[in-house]
Amino acid sequence: MVTITIRDVPQDVRDELASRAAGSGRSLQEYLAAALREIAARPSLESAVVEVRRRARGLPELEVGDVLADLAADRR
Repeated sequence: MVTITIRDVPQDVRDELASRAAGSGRSLQEYLAAALREIAARPSLESAVVEVRRRARGLPELEVGDVLADLAADRR
């Protein structure tokens, strides 16, 4: 494990985070460590866009008329 120090956090932000931590039954350190794990588990916006573009390359081109016809058929 490593230690991370975050400087210059406004008091009201610290107080809100401490309140949320207490409300979840965790210490501020436990609460923030869990939040950091969640952030690290999510892909970055850039990598998500790259993945969407990669997947889209394998899809067939759609014509507007075909999409509208499919939508109309679903409404019937």
